[in-house]
Amino acid sequence: MLCRLSVRWLQPRPALQLRGLGPPVVPAPTGGAKPSALPLWAVASVSAVGPSGAGGWYEALATSAPVQGAEDVLLFAHTASGLPWWGSILLTTVALRGAVTLPLAAYQHYILAKVENLQPEIKNIARHLNQDVAVRANQLGWSKRAARLTYLKTMRRLVSELYVRDNCHPFKATVLVWIQLPMWIFVSVALRNFSTGATHSEAGFSIQEQLATGGVLWFPDLTALDSTWILPVSIGVINLLIVEIFALQKIGMSRFQTYITYFVRALSVLMIPVAATVPSSIVLYWLCSSLMGLSQNLLLRSPRFRQLCRIPLTKSDSDTPYKDLFAAFYTKFISRK
Repeated sequence: MLCRLSVRWLQPRPALQLRGLGPPVVPAPTGGAKPSALPLWAVASVSAVGPSGAGGWYEALATSAPVQGAEDVLLFAHTASGLPWWGSILLTTVALRGAVTLPLAAYQHYILAKVENLQPEIKNIARHLNQDVAVRANQLGWSKRAARLTYLKTMRRLVSELYVRDNCHPFKATVLVWIQLPMWIFVSVALRNFSTGATHSEAGFSIQEQLATGGVLWFPDLTALDSTWILPVSIGVINLLIVEIFALQKIGMSRFQTYITYFVRALSVLMIPVAATVPSSIVLYWLCSSLMGLSQNLLLRSPRFRQLCRIPLTKSDSDTPYKDLFAAFYTKFISRK
């Protein structure tokens, strides 16, 4: 079955036309084309897409409009900049993270800061409401369960009114995740389409052929796996560093936050073997994205940058955030006996 799929992938394809990039083009003859450096299963999974698109949910995703848009963005960055493909991937990642996720991350911190500043008022309301409910329960003979339900229902309503008053509902802080995660998936799938020969350029050479010579240093072929595991391991280390910075920032985490932290740590480690099984173009994008995430995390600790973004001051803010972070990191990981 795999052999039949791979033969189908090598057969000549009809003329293709990129969206907005010129007239239809005919792919270069396959006789002199460089064979795919990916495992046979990786090529077969993409070549199995039928004309009707009935190859499964991944095939539907790979040919979807958002993925096609991500392909156009990558091609535009490559054409406009004139950089090799490794530079184009780096440029696209920096541009997307800087133009999309950085403003959303600043907005997330803005919302969370306002929520944090509401905590003293919420605690004061909770104390008075608890006393009022206790008095009313004694007067009306409520059971403990009825008094508890009344307290929780009233407290939820009052807290919701505070969020509306200050326009800072915590759900708004999740906008970053709902934008960043789909964007990460779409660009990753677009690069996989490029690396497996599913998309062609207007010059008559497949994007796959361009990526095969568009790498740098120890990964000159962006369609091949990183046999040195340097890129995959780097992704795991950077992601773990981001998790630890978040954990050091939180003092007295709840049990749920602790579980989430352990889960993300495990996910960061799991990404290492996963990254070792995909083309280097995708791994390079993941690494650049993680580095940008780390940079944004550190930048949003800067008091000047937070002031520039009009993020409200909070009780937990520090005038020397980087010094405090280094001291906490040193205490937890270096000086610990």
